[in-house]
Amino acid sequence: MTEVPQRTRIAEIVLEAEALTRLSAELEADRATAVADLLHDNRFVPKGAPEGPYSLRLGLDHGRLVFDIRRLDGTPITAVVLALGPFRSLIKDYLMLLGAHHAAVADGHEARIQAIDMGRRGLHNEAAELLQRRLEGKIEVDFDTARRLFTLICVLHQRINH
Repeated sequence: MTEVPQRTRIAEIVLEAEALTRLSAELEADRATAVADLLHDNRFVPKGAPEGPYSLRLGLDHGRLVFDIRRLDGTPITAVVLALGPFRSLIKDYLMLLGAHHAAVADGHEARIQAIDMGRRGLHNEAAELLQRRLEGKIEVDFDTARRLFTLICVLHQRINH
């Protein structure tokens, strides 16, 4: 892993819907891992914005995904808003696979766990590519950053819908 310059990275991430609902243990574990991995290693370059590091407030507003980008002191820089529609089927499938994975773990079905993990990786890859395309010209993110952001989008979607 190469060291990512501070000027091109997220140094703080806040999920705007934190208080709306409790997460399942499985989704909470995915959220915690995604946040920790994002803060450890990411590439995040908002077009036309001053250099970072950045504070990212990720939220949902009326069916839209909001990337509220700020300086670490909280000063707003810019916001990028994306329609959530293109992600809905991927989010639904991800949440279904997450539940199936944890059920397979509980039942000790190793072959089923491996098959579900392969499906989750494929789904994450598809979602990361979609997110990169949707952010094109607005925010440059690398593939791993897009994968982790998709996990957090799923967490937000789960919070809104439960």
